[in-house]
Amino acid sequence: MKKSIIYFLSMVLLSGTVITGCESVKNSNNTQRGAAIGAVSGAVIGGVLGNNLGKGGKGALGAVLGGVVGGVAGGMIGNRMDKQARKISETLPGAQVERVGEGIKLTLGENSIRFDTNKSTLTPTAKSNLDKLVAVFNEYPDTNIQIYGYTDSSGADDYNLKLSEQRAASVRSYLSGKGLANSRFSTTGLGEADPIASNETAEGKSQNRRVEFAITANEKMVQDAKKEAGN
Repeated sequence: MKKSIIYFLSMVLLSGTVITGCESVKNSNNTQRGAAIGAVSGAVIGGVLGNNLGKGGKGALGAVLGGVVGGVAGGMIGNRMDKQARKISETLPGAQVERVGEGIKLTLGENSIRFDTNKSTLTPTAKSNLDKLVAVFNEYPDTNIQIYGYTDSSGADDYNLKLSEQRAASVRSYLSGKGLANSRFSTTGLGEADPIASNETAEGKSQNRRVEFAITANEKMVQDAKKEAGN
C-alpha cells in the first residue's frame, strides 16, 4: 500500500512537470491547464489509490478515491468540487474540508455535530450547522453524499457500532427532511474504527466522536463532464 502511494505521488509530480512544461499548456488558461493535468493525474489516482482504497478502504477517504473518473472529464469534475469545497469552508467555518481526487472529504467534529449523551438525537447546535450544509448541497445538487458515523473507544464495540450507525442515520434523516433528495445519501456506522486521535485522552476521544461525509459526483455530473470533454 505504501509503495503504491509513493508511486502515485511520483507519477503525479512527474506528470505535472511534463505537462506544465509543454508550450501549448503555457499558452493556455488555468482551467485548460487544470483539465490537462487532470487527464494524467486523475488516471493515476484512479489506477493506484482507487484500487487500493476504493475497493477495500473504509470511511470517507476510501469512498472518495474509489469514485475517480480520471481524464479531462475528471479534471472538470474536480473544478466543480473545488468550488463546492470553498463554499462549504465559507459557510461552515471550523469544518475540516479536504479536496481529495475528484471529491470532497468533509469531517465534522462534535463541536459541529453534537448528539445527546449515548443517544443519536441531534442537538440544536448540530441542527443549526446542518442547516448551513443544506444550502450548499442544494446549490450543488449533482453529488452523492455518503455519511459515516464514528465514536470513541468508550463502551462495548457492538454498542459503539450500533450508536454510530444510528447517528449517521439521524444526520441523513435531518438533511432529507430539509428537502434534499433522500436518494443522494447513504449511511455507514464505523463505531470506534479509524481513530484520528488517541483514545487515551479526553481531547482525543472528543476528536474521534465525529461524522464524515464523502461527497462525490453522481452519474449526471459524470455524464455532463464527459460530454463537455468530448467523450
